[in-house]
Amino acid sequence: MRTELRIDAVAGALPRIHAVGGLAARRTGLDTVHVIGTAATPLGGDELDIRIAVGAGARLLVRSVAATIALPGRQTRKSFAHWHFEVAAGGELDFDPEPTVVAGGAEHETLTTVCLEPGARLRLRERVQVGRTGEDHGYWSGELNADIGDLPLLRHRLDLGADALTDDALSGPRALESILTYPDAARAETTGLDAALLPLAAGGTLFTRTANLLRV
Repeated sequence: MRTELRIDAVAGALPRIHAVGGLAARRTGLDTVHVIGTAATPLGGDELDIRIAVGAGARLLVRSVAATIALPGRQTRKSFAHWHFEVAAGGELDFDPEPTVVAGGAEHETLTTVCLEPGARLRLRERVQVGRTGEDHGYWSGELNADIGDLPLLRHRLDLGADALTDDALSGPRALESILTYPDAARAETTGLDAALLPLAAGGTLFTRTANLLRV
C-alpha cells in the first residue's frame, strides 16, 4: 500500500490536510494536528510519503495519537517512509509524534529531508524502538538531511537492530531518541556513552540517545 499525507500550515488559517492510504490527520487546535492511523501500516512492501509545510509567519504542532508499528509483510519484510519538512522564514514547526516500533522480523527504512529558510524555527523529534516485548531481531535505518536555504545543516544516518553493521554482543542498542533543534545555541554535552548534544556548524543542535529501551 502507498500512503500519502500532506499538511500545509498558512498564517491566519487552519492547517490544510490531504490524505490517501493508511494515514490521516485531524485538526485538534488552531495550530495543532494529530496524525491518525486508518489502516495497519507500514507493512512489508508499504511506502509512506509524508510532506509537512509551514508558511511564513505560521506555527504548527504535529503529534500522533498512537505509536506506529512496522510489521513484516507476506512477500517482503521491508517498508519505507519518506518524511519531507519545509519551513518558511518566520514559520515554526514542532514535530513530536509517538514512537515507531519495529516488530520482530520487520525492516523499516526512513528518509527525512528538511528544508528551512533563514529565520525559520524547528523542533524535530524522532523515537524508535526495535522489537516489541520479547523480540530482538527487527531492523531500522534512518537518514536525516537538513538544509538552510542552499547551506547544508546536517547529514546524519543511523542503523539499529540485529542486521546493523555496528550491532554486536557488547553494544547492541535497540532504541533511539533524536531531536533536531534550530535555532539553538546550546553547547556540546555528553551523558555517559549513549547520549550527546552536539552543536551544528550552521546553527542549531542535534541530540541523540541510544539505549535498549525508550524512556517512558
